[in-house]
Amino acid sequence: MSSRGTAVRGGPEGRSGSAELRDRVADFVRGRVMPYEPVLDAGGPAAAATLRKLRGEAKEHGLWALPLPAELGGQGLALSEYAALAEAEGASDHGPAALGSAPLLDVTMLRRHGGATVRDLYLKRLVAGEIRTCYAMTEPDVPGTDPLLTGTRAEQQADGSWIVTGCKWFTSNAGDADLVTVLARTDGAPSDREGLSLLLVPTDSAGFRVVRELPVLGAGGQWEIELDRVAVPAGHLIGGRGDALAVAGERLQLGRTLRCLRWLGQAQRAFDLMCERAVSRTGSGGPLSRHQLVQLHVFDALLALRTTRPLVHEAMALIAAGGDAHTEVGLAKVAAARMLQQVTDAAIQVHGAAGLGPDTPLPALFRTGRAARILDGPDELHITSVARRVLRGYR
Repeated sequence: MSSRGTAVRGGPEGRSGSAELRDRVADFVRGRVMPYEPVLDAGGPAAAATLRKLRGEAKEHGLWALPLPAELGGQGLALSEYAALAEAEGASDHGPAALGSAPLLDVTMLRRHGGATVRDLYLKRLVAGEIRTCYAMTEPDVPGTDPLLTGTRAEQQADGSWIVTGCKWFTSNAGDADLVTVLARTDGAPSDREGLSLLLVPTDSAGFRVVRELPVLGAGGQWEIELDRVAVPAGHLIGGRGDALAVAGERLQLGRTLRCLRWLGQAQRAFDLMCERAVSRTGSGGPLSRHQLVQLHVFDALLALRTTRPLVHEAMALIAAGGDAHTEVGLAKVAAARMLQQVTDAAIQVHGAAGLGPDTPLPALFRTGRAARILDGPDELHITSVARRVLRGYR
């Protein structure tokens, strides 16, 4: 990502508390994380060793776990302060993991809704990067937008422990996770909203199995898992029995907004690459930047970035203030997903054949943009939900 991009970025740097801190994060991601993306994308022992190296460097530079609670080993930045930094971190898919902010969702959920056992056993280790977590909600042959149809079952035993049986898929990072939060039916019929609960399951438990990796448009990181009568210790219920939808809804609002912030960072990266290509690529008619159709790509991409960014930061500000952000998150999620795909598509077009090959990150960014319109709820879900909320106010 070029430093030229700062001239057009227009982000609310004041919210970070320090433009200098944002620049340090951006420099770390650009100079240290991005060069290792091919290794990190490939997975395996080399990727694990590289990630450990990057995490050590992040700690040395004072950039580790910026938004995580200070009493747990993080640096305690508030969500409103972290928002601008999340864009810079998210310019690379591996930025949050390298800088220790990746477990923010899990730490927030477990800190608010986990019991004393869970908090004591796992929170400090999560913040330190010693263990990894994932979140399993979606199931094969069950609409991901309808959790009431969840087929996974959990039965409580006399000693307070649980036996969990079911199958989940498209579970991010499940391949090397130490813990997985599982949505399961603990009571009632499929239509019973109060019959769903969340359980934190250690992945080394007997009966837990990683079935297969599920590449998304050719990229790894998503997995199918199976739980065959997995015994889960007492005290590993997250929230109260039957509280899954409330806890999950809170998690999803923050998670969707964090994704949007990271998509903004990736779109800015694609925009910078497009502009650099436009001014450096010269043909018989001079630089590409002289062509009006290329200028149109630049204008439309910049317009998409500038109009989407305020929506995302408005959603994050509402969440940070504890307000109802359903409408704002829905608008931000659809706008950011569309924007990332649009900006990356324009950058590929300006690059020509080079934009389709392995020498730029554009194919991966475009893949993320296309998947973004389905991840965390498809566009159609958010459009319908927001429209219904708005129309209710006119009745």
